Amino acid sequence: MRPAAVSAVATLLLTLGACGTVPVNIGESEQQVIAKLGNPTHRYQDGNDRLLEYMQGPWGQATYMARIGPDGKLISYEQALAADKFAKIKIGESRKEDVLRTIGAPSETSYLSLPKLEVWSYPYRESNVWDSVMHVHFDDAGTVRQMMNAPDRRRTPGMGGFMGRM
Repeated sequence: MRPAAVSAVATLLLTLGACGTVPVNIGESEQQVIAKLGNPTHRYQDGNDRLLEYMQGPWGQATYMARIGPDGKLISYEQALAADKFAKIKIGESRKEDVLRTIGAPSETSYLSLPKLEVWSYPYRESNVWDSVMHVHFDDAGTVRQMMNAPDRRRTPGMGGFMGRM
């Protein structure tokens, strides 16, 4: 390989590696986090901690949660739209407030009139491979009654979404 090609490949690998880095550091103040990330899309209280939500959307497949402890310092910064987070939502137990604190605000809401269920939809990359949408269904009391995972028809060719109509 020519030196220029080796240099280009090395630069590309470094750039791709940088994409996965966290832009904030544990222990930074809430003000430092906001200075780096901007104003959060939503804020939640979780016990003594505050959660700053950073949605990447709409329909952006990523929502990051910055957890700020009672001392005003960053405890964690994580992608909320992931299998381990969805697994924390318990059918028949979790309520809307729990879902908001676990995976953040939905990208879209809808209502199914026959079963009387409100649906919150969350696009995400399942296993960091498949374009999917998690649908969380709530009864009129605000309790999770069902969760359904489906392909994201808007991003999957041949599934009837905008990409399937090209």
